[in-house]
Amino acid sequence: MTQPRHTIIPAPVSVRPGTGDAFTIGPATAVLIKGADPQTVAVGNYLARLVASVDAPAPPAVETGVDAARDGSIHVSLGASADVGDEGYELTVTAQRVTLAAAKPAGLFYGVQTLRHLLPASVEYEAARRRTLRVPPIHIVDRPRFPWRGAMLDVARHFFSAEDVKRYIDLISLLKMNRLHLHLADDQGWRIEIKSWPNLTTHGGSTEVGGGPGGFYTQAQFADIVAYAAARFVTIVPEIDMPGHTNAALASYAELNCDGVAPKLYTGIDVGFSALCVDKDVTYKFIDDVVREISALVPTPYFHVGGDEVKKLTPEQYARFIERVQTIVQAHGKLMVGWDEIAPVNLLPSSIVQHWRPKESPKVAVAKGAKFILSPAHKAYLDMKYDAGTALGLNWAGLIEVRTAYDWDPSTLIEGVPSASILGVEAPLWSETVATMRDVEYMAFPRLAAVAEIGWTPADARQWDEFSARLGAQAARWSAMGINFYRSRQVRWVER
Repeated sequence: MTQPRHTIIPAPVSVRPGTGDAFTIGPATAVLIKGADPQTVAVGNYLARLVASVDAPAPPAVETGVDAARDGSIHVSLGASADVGDEGYELTVTAQRVTLAAAKPAGLFYGVQTLRHLLPASVEYEAARRRTLRVPPIHIVDRPRFPWRGAMLDVARHFFSAEDVKRYIDLISLLKMNRLHLHLADDQGWRIEIKSWPNLTTHGGSTEVGGGPGGFYTQAQFADIVAYAAARFVTIVPEIDMPGHTNAALASYAELNCDGVAPKLYTGIDVGFSALCVDKDVTYKFIDDVVREISALVPTPYFHVGGDEVKKLTPEQYARFIERVQTIVQAHGKLMVGWDEIAPVNLLPSSIVQHWRPKESPKVAVAKGAKFILSPAHKAYLDMKYDAGTALGLNWAGLIEVRTAYDWDPSTLIEGVPSASILGVEAPLWSETVATMRDVEYMAFPRLAAVAEIGWTPADARQWDEFSARLGAQAARWSAMGINFYRSRQVRWVER
């Protein structure tokens, strides 16, 4: 059994164990912040709440405008000595103090997640927090491999509440993931309020797979989710799938159908049977309104238009549709993202292809200079079963045990796609068979940790045996966090 040097996931670029005694966090420990940048102060407050002791009357004090560290303190500052980029950090722990530095606040936040992994698992469970916390001496210099490190949650097939989504944001941010792609509309349900088309939610949002009650987010709720994510340096990527996967919209408004007849609501899991009427002007008025209202709620660069599994249009109709929609997205100040079916279309230079079909070649899009997010279904789809006995999930892309999810490299996965064209990786979780957050956690963990490490850690620093040992050490932490994770037989889980 490989013994890990540390239990940090994802593995940092450089870890150098220190010598001497551990640093002790106790009631007198203060979090000192150089300057008063609001995001840095917010990270400092987040850290103080994390290390608060159950027997202390309040979390550690947070002091701003402190230029130098002092003994017994955790010093947080912008301005790392190493080249760590926008999301990297430098963390040094000695017996006297902890110093955390980064070029940008995002790096400070990720440094706090690393510090969190160095603390005992009890820090995750408030009622069991130790009266003192000790951090081993260490020096870490770290930065991510890819700028896009994402997870996707399908809230359309089964609806998940705003609190559920916030829970998932907290879980992915522990793993230094910085994108949450929300699949907000599909055949089975429309999940976000569009004020200019209210029947989308009152009717189209009223059901889900299996005929459950469905649900939707008001615009205020969605804006709150976006703000919650931003505080954890997670960018929300909204997706409204089109021109297919649209039965909920078609059932809500008859005029979006070519025959002018609204179909019934749908609660099954088949795909490919629905499509917007791409030759009607009202369709593009509808899309413009949807993109406009959602874009106003999400002050981030991306809008995902789906574009997958369209079986009812000719290739020419499909191409004209995508080309017209990307101009609508661009007009509202967003970059269009689409599943890899969009790759052959005449894309704008700013449009992004999300590759999911392992056997499909993206060479046309590569030649045009497109950027890619890699979500290979046979490696990264979290809704696939672990093995034949897994109660949840599907198996059309194969069985994905945790080693399968870990043992691949984005730069060599697809022939003809250079590393420079790859923005990063994303792990989708479709919800045909997933109905609760406990279901989500079971399918995501531990595989999400594998994808997170692929996105963050250099390829030459990743090795399965060492990763599996670090992964097994997460059991106590994840249990303290209440995560309903799958205990893979490929991993030796250490429960305490």
